[in-house]
Amino acid sequence: MGLAVGRASRAGLNVITTQVGPRPADFADVRTTNLAVVLRYVRANAPCSRADIAASTGLNKATVSSLVAELIERRLVRETGLAEQRIGRPATLLVLDGAPYAAVGIAIDVDHLTVIATDLAGERLLSWHRAFHSRDALPGKAIASIAALAKRATTRLGSAGRQVLGLTIAVPGLVDPTGDVRFAPGLRWHDVELPGLLQRAMRRPSFQITVENYANLAALAEHRYGAHHVGNLAHLSGGGRIGAGIIAEGQLLRGGLGFAGELSHLLVDGSGAACDCGRQGCLEAVAGIPAMIKRLSPRDLPEDALVDGDPLDLQPEVEDLARRARSGEPAVLEELERGGTALGYASWVLASVVNPEVVVLGGHYAALARWLLPAAEAELTSRIVTADGEGANARCRLVASVLGQDASAIGAAARVLDTVDSGQVQTLRAG
Repeated sequence: MGLAVGRASRAGLNVITTQVGPRPADFADVRTTNLAVVLRYVRANAPCSRADIAASTGLNKATVSSLVAELIERRLVRETGLAEQRIGRPATLLVLDGAPYAAVGIAIDVDHLTVIATDLAGERLLSWHRAFHSRDALPGKAIASIAALAKRATTRLGSAGRQVLGLTIAVPGLVDPTGDVRFAPGLRWHDVELPGLLQRAMRRPSFQITVENYANLAALAEHRYGAHHVGNLAHLSGGGRIGAGIIAEGQLLRGGLGFAGELSHLLVDGSGAACDCGRQGCLEAVAGIPAMIKRLSPRDLPEDALVDGDPLDLQPEVEDLARRARSGEPAVLEELERGGTALGYASWVLASVVNPEVVVLGGHYAALARWLLPAAEAELTSRIVTADGEGANARCRLVASVLGQDASAIGAAARVLDTVDSGQVQTLRAG
């Protein structure tokens, strides 16, 4: 006999309400699952009462009280204030606690590293940005730099009395389900077993290290913390490469090998700029940030600001493009319009295939969205196939990210919190 799983009436939560079978271990599985159900409910609905949880999840009141007591003991949830009720005694309200814990995310880009640590509620505990010239070094040297920064961050958090729940690394490249980096051209990485290498470089820390594609994690951040709380969205990351992170029905879409959303070499202009892959008109060659910078500033970039012809530090160059666009420089406005049109085409492809409600322009695109969005929206609208006046992708909106360049690192920390929300709370220190 197995476990009977009931569907919660709110928040779409799977709740294990009964257990049949001879194995005592199954009872622990039930409790672990239901702890996660309660924790997720509090995250989504705080402040809330025990009665709210019971009514919405289908768990009985005694079970909820026991689960909440354990979550309070582990300092994942705390009581705060009383709810005003018309009938009966005021109910004690619950909110997330998580004061003893921290989740750490590190986003790797071709020109910098971003480290963000958050508490259980997503509040930032630290936020660092460091220069990182990965293409100057072999993977081993680059990984040593990443590990050193991770150790510094986790040591800082430990000194503040925080238990690090986990570390997630966001990589701009193809990451398989094991976390190995199969191909990251901007970093010059091929078949790099990053989780194991970092474990050894950090002397096997007590917490888990995971690796995920940076666009996927940016989409996760937008889904959890962004301005558009929808179940279906895509995030286009503008950096050294162009990737799409896709949330479908509230879940991250990875694909069969974990490579979903790779749009860099989507053909958007058959007669367009030459791409490193040997073709012409790839999205990366037309709308990629490094490509636009090189076309607009071929004589202004000194040799020491380039690596193999690509800008070494994108941030100041993007800021310069924004300044020139604000001043109305025709060449810059024309280039951004062209890039926006290509992004609109890519958004149409996403809208046609996975039907997101929102496509978010993130990374460096967020700083240039004022000039990219009009052309992108016009291209998307012109390609919508209508039926009775409105097509399936007609409701897709293009917006700028409010999380900007930090989205992948924020999503990396959120990925750690997802493991807690999924029920992995038994290893947390109590008290």
